[in-house]
Amino acid sequence: MLTSVFLLSAPGGMEWILIFAAILLLFGGKKVPELMKGIGKGIREFNDAKEKVKANIEDGMKPDEPKKPE
Repeated sequence: MLTSVFLLSAPGGMEWILIFAAILLLFGGKKVPELMKGIGKGIREFNDAKEKVKANIEDGMKPDEPKKPE
């Protein structure tokens, strides 16, 4: 049980350095900015879609307004 808590914890300083070094080795220095740009674009699109879904749900929860007779 104790080991599962450590597996779910966030990486520390040394782990981030190792992760960054592995990314540099795998993708090279010129590909890293393109990779980060793609990740940023994906996160932005995900957040936009999440906001649209939230707005649709909130609009669906609003009560219908009664129609005025003409």
